Amino acid sequence: MSTAKGKLYLVPAPLDFGCDSQAPLQEVMPMGTVQVAARLGSWICENAKSTRAYLKRINELQPLSTAVQLLQIQELPREVHKKGDHAGQFDARPLLAAALEGRDIGLVSEAGMPAIADPGSSVVRAAHDLGLQVVALTGPMSLMLALASSGLNGQSFAFAGYLPQDPAGRSQRIRELESLALKTGQTQLFIETPYRNAALLQALLQTLQGNTRLALSCGLSLDSGVSRSAQVSHWKRDKPTLPLDLPCVFCIGR
Repeated sequence: MSTAKGKLYLVPAPLDFGCDSQAPLQEVMPMGTVQVAARLGSWICENAKSTRAYLKRINELQPLSTAVQLLQIQELPREVHKKGDHAGQFDARPLLAAALEGRDIGLVSEAGMPAIADPGSSVVRAAHDLGLQVVALTGPMSLMLALASSGLNGQSFAFAGYLPQDPAGRSQRIRELESLALKTGQTQLFIETPYRNAALLQALLQTLQGNTRLALSCGLSLDSGVSRSAQVSHWKRDKPTLPLDLPCVFCIGR
């Protein structure tokens, strides 16, 4: 008899990864998602240690069907983290062997929805190629929360990922995104690692035109989180204090 194939579940994670404080899991994760995650015995992730920590939080709400130390946890290769897996050069099919044997697998990233602003798309592609059902579970997504909080165009938007680190390249990219946003009305979203957030904000205020609207959401889902949206000229005038040491999403538009 043939074995029915398992499913690939895309399991969102809380947005407080790397933060000193954490939101209560029941406040940011739907119970249905927690229940599915609790019964999965096989996982694909960025980092096994942080995945185990997340699953221990889940266990406090919904007992895991398999003890944490007995879970099958596979990490995506380091080069996928650094270079991304959207180009189709990484073959993720071997990671899905358990699903071909009939076991459901969870795909999880460090924060938010896997495969969006995080690795995982190669696993999703491989699942489709192998005829596996892909199920995206409900949970927090920083890009959508930031966009909704920005007051910018939510009908047409694009995610630009990380901007260049060198000052000249970063300024050029900011001007390119601003030109696109002002000409088309399309909101441009991008992110940075927390320790570079202050430098990126300074570059934005130095480079953007005064009438361009800049929105910034820091620490989404945390009690200390802040969202602010205003024209660049107002940012320069008011000089607001923001928790830039937390994960942030930047948006520009008109």
